[in-house]
Amino acid sequence: MDNNNNKSYRTIWISDLHLGSTQCQADILLDFLKFNDSETLYLVGDIIDFWSLSKKMYWPRDHNTVIQKILRKARHQTKVIYVPGNHDENVREYDNYVFGDIVVKNSDVHTTANGKRFLIVHGDEYDTIAKYHQWIAKLGSSGYDFLLEINRFLRVVRRFFGIKSHFSLAAFIKFKVKNIVQFISDYEESIVNTLRNEGVDGVICGHIHHAEIKDIGGFLYVNTGDFVESCTAIVEHFNGELELINWDKIQAVAVPEATTPAQPVEGN
Repeated sequence: MDNNNNKSYRTIWISDLHLGSTQCQADILLDFLKFNDSETLYLVGDIIDFWSLSKKMYWPRDHNTVIQKILRKARHQTKVIYVPGNHDENVREYDNYVFGDIVVKNSDVHTTANGKRFLIVHGDEYDTIAKYHQWIAKLGSSGYDFLLEINRFLRVVRRFFGIKSHFSLAAFIKFKVKNIVQFISDYEESIVNTLRNEGVDGVICGHIHHAEIKDIGGFLYVNTGDFVESCTAIVEHFNGELELINWDKIQAVAVPEATTPAQPVEGN
């Protein structure tokens, strides 16, 4: 372990790091990796942003440090499982390969300490735009990247004036636009309705950059969020309880967001 104050979990899930993109908040991610350990670490897709790298080569030192940090965890008895996403979909060709102690799996089933079974996928497979209209997805990604570039500037300004609270312009706009809010709801219902009869108790995914733990008609929908906007992760405690945490670099502590069991909502 790197620090006597580290928190230990049975399992950690993180996704949508977007290494190789200017939007990746690698400093906060490194801080999270430094202070949190687990028996198993799931990388739930869009870890390396090959879409961004294909347009512009961007790989600063701290992005390399993130990779080294993950590899070090894998060498020191953390089981690291990499489930690729749509921004790193070329890695899907190496299903069940092992690279530097990291296992690549296009999907996995994880059983928690209290016996709950969760399908682990990135989630783009259940996004009709990403799956069937990739050019639209890439166009939307470019607009999203523009918002995040503005957000980078705002973060610098806020830090200059000593404003420490986290703010995401992209997230703010996302939840003010009715169609996007509806898209998130439709995505959640689509993935849950597709998997409800697959013999699992829930799904843990990423992809839409919206962290959540939600019971939908008795099926648990869990989204890891991202390390671009919200800097969130899902953790499993040693009793099997899941928790959504928001990592605040300033305080170097996890801010609890939600735990299971979540409040049930009506499913279709």
